[in-house]
Amino acid sequence: MPHVFVNYRTGDGEQAATTIARDLSHRFGEGLVFRASESIQPGQLYPDELLAGVRRSDALLALIGPGWLDAPDPARPGRRALDDAEDWVRKEILEALMEGTLVVPVLIGRRTERLKAATLPQPLARLAYVQSLRYDHQQASTDLGRIAEVLSELVPGLEEDSAAEPSAHPAGDGSTANTVTGDGDGHIQARDITGGVTSTVIRDAHGPLNTGPAAQHVHQPHLEGEGATYVSGDNKGGVRHRFGERR
Repeated sequence: MPHVFVNYRTGDGEQAATTIARDLSHRFGEGLVFRASESIQPGQLYPDELLAGVRRSDALLALIGPGWLDAPDPARPGRRALDDAEDWVRKEILEALMEGTLVVPVLIGRRTERLKAATLPQPLARLAYVQSLRYDHQQASTDLGRIAEVLSELVPGLEEDSAAEPSAHPAGDGSTANTVTGDGDGHIQARDITGGVTSTVIRDAHGPLNTGPAAQHVHQPHLEGEGATYVSGDNKGGVRHRFGERR
């Protein structure tokens, strides 16, 4: 089966890597997408697993964020990480190029510019001439669909599951993840609902509840007796207490 390797730099593209990898796994099938932090199991040697993951892949997505090019080398202050022959982002890309694997740069965000050969280490200069894709979380659905479409066209045997439903994207990536579930008895649980919703009605066994900006109408049982607490019908009068005559 064909595999896709997601190459990224920690601190620059891990959130996008998570979103893209999970979306592709949802579309193409579990186990066909390699992302280091999720695909390497405890106890495994990561250098061996990383290179093995690249070698068995049919495509490598090189995720390039705004700080990718000039990310500092943590071991050598004042030097770029890309200039270190042992930098894993660099090693994975070069391994893919040596294996003849399809390498597709994915520019993260609207402001990340295309690479220029003059700014890259000489072994990576080829990346500047490779047609790239773009992933922007503000149009995640469109961009994720385009990435999947290109991989389907360029990687023989990689087919999207037509029965798969659109996946939800992590909110930490800037995308919106809407989850609405029901229990069959009229109770609805909703989480992380965002967007231009002006009014939502959630119904349960006690009656409708309007969550929109309009006047709130709360339907409660009629309460009587001393010390009874109730909410006015239009929710404008606050909470009221009813007491009988002082004894």
